Amino acid sequence: MTLYAIFDPKPGKTDLPAAIPETFSWFAALLPPLFLLAHGLWLELVAWVLAVLALVVLSGFIGDDAAVLLYALGAAWLGFAAPGLRRHALAWRGWTHRGERVAVSTDMAQLEAIR
Repeated sequence: MTLYAIFDPKPGKTDLPAAIPETFSWFAALLPPLFLLAHGLWLELVAWVLAVLALVVLSGFIGDDAAVLLYALGAAWLGFAAPGLRRHALAWRGWTHRGERVAVSTDMAQLEAIR
């Protein structure tokens, strides 16, 4: 069972409620740019690209092993921060936070939110 944050779309839109799982995101940790693109987190994507470019430049000074370790730490941080980033993006786009639901899957959380 997982805790899901339920967001309702802006008034006038016919979208289904969004259910954001409050768990570590492996997708965000393993493929950060694709995760950020898939969820429309454009500013975060720019920040990620700039951070990776900074690591590439700094790798000459701090060493390749340290740069890889810092990249892995940043990716792990993004995996933990992913639900919060998605919640913030939905709130910024005008979705309203309805509450939380405990469900087995995202589909079940959306189904309970519709009822």
